[in-house]
Amino acid sequence: MNETQHGPLAGFTVGVTAARRADELGALLQRRGAAVLHAPALRIVPVADDSELLAATKELIAHAPDVVIATTAIGFRGWVEAADGWGIGEDLLARLRGVELLARGPKVKGAVRAAGLTEEWSPASESMAEVLDRLLAEGVDGRRVAIQLHGDPLPGFVEALRAGGAEVVGVPVYRWMPPEDIAPLDRLLDATVSRSLDAVSFTSAPAAASLLSRAEHRGLLPELLDALRHDVLSACVGPVTALPLQDHGIDTSQPERFRLGPLVQLLCQELPSRARTLPVAGHRVEIRGHAVLIDDALRPVPPAGMSLLRTLARRPGWVVARAELLRALPGAGRDEHAVETAMARLRTALGAPKLIQTVVKRGYRLALDPAADAKYADA
Repeated sequence: MNETQHGPLAGFTVGVTAARRADELGALLQRRGAAVLHAPALRIVPVADDSELLAATKELIAHAPDVVIATTAIGFRGWVEAADGWGIGEDLLARLRGVELLARGPKVKGAVRAAGLTEEWSPASESMAEVLDRLLAEGVDGRRVAIQLHGDPLPGFVEALRAGGAEVVGVPVYRWMPPEDIAPLDRLLDATVSRSLDAVSFTSAPAAASLLSRAEHRGLLPELLDALRHDVLSACVGPVTALPLQDHGIDTSQPERFRLGPLVQLLCQELPSRARTLPVAGHRVEIRGHAVLIDDALRPVPPAGMSLLRTLARRPGWVVARAELLRALPGAGRDEHAVETAMARLRTALGAPKLIQTVVKRGYRLALDPAADAKYADA
């Protein structure tokens, strides 16, 4: 395939559940050829409206912690901005200058320094597990540790600190809520269940949990789990994001570096590797989500035609009866004429009529070229 011409994700459709930086992620995917279905799975409650944050901030100013852990850049900035709005911003900064301030990664370090502060340490791995290891190695018995929470509690982190004897103070900087407009999320859910998507990307654990919760609310959780376990790739930006999915027995793929760029590169590697490639009638045919690569030509195929093609490709070279093909057509009923109509449109879309042969009174077959196996394996 000429990926320079088409992009490695050409012919694939990727769902984006992110609320933040969704435009950036969508643009990265589209530049590599993907079709993108965006449905924010959640929204962020503004910190200035959160009375719990105000109470926690005042409590920390009044009673100094030994350690403060900043976990996200947007959360730390929001905390400082909210404190400014309440008239206690300088008091908060003064308190933070006198404690052991840990920043989870480079973006958090940038937010800390933009506030005029300096972090004492930041893990090279950007992992909260490394932060926890450092604190436990130092010893936390009798120490007061404040941690900036983001969306939902960090699994096991707070419990491990408390088991080590620490007093843990949670700072609820922002909260995840369901999206105000649920319709896009429902469309993404329906597309996943119907296998119209090839992958769904997740950049936060609350987004994954929100999709699962919505599926359960609509009575579609078994269908969603089946799709994600067998047909639709779950691509997560990191291991914490993957936890809600893994709790439901869903295998996930994650990049080594927990960033949007590596997440997109992961999709560029995994989705083409999942595509079915066959030597048919002298051509190299690669069956993707909503398109087919015939040699170097990308041919979009309508959903009905793709259903027929996938059914034929399950047994390439063998005759597939019209009745079986009819069952593969969504909403076709019992009219075998629907198969003929869809097959004619499929052949037109492929632009290579000899790929699919009609076997009179029996059905259709892909014109598999077994002798070409070695040729395409070496290509």
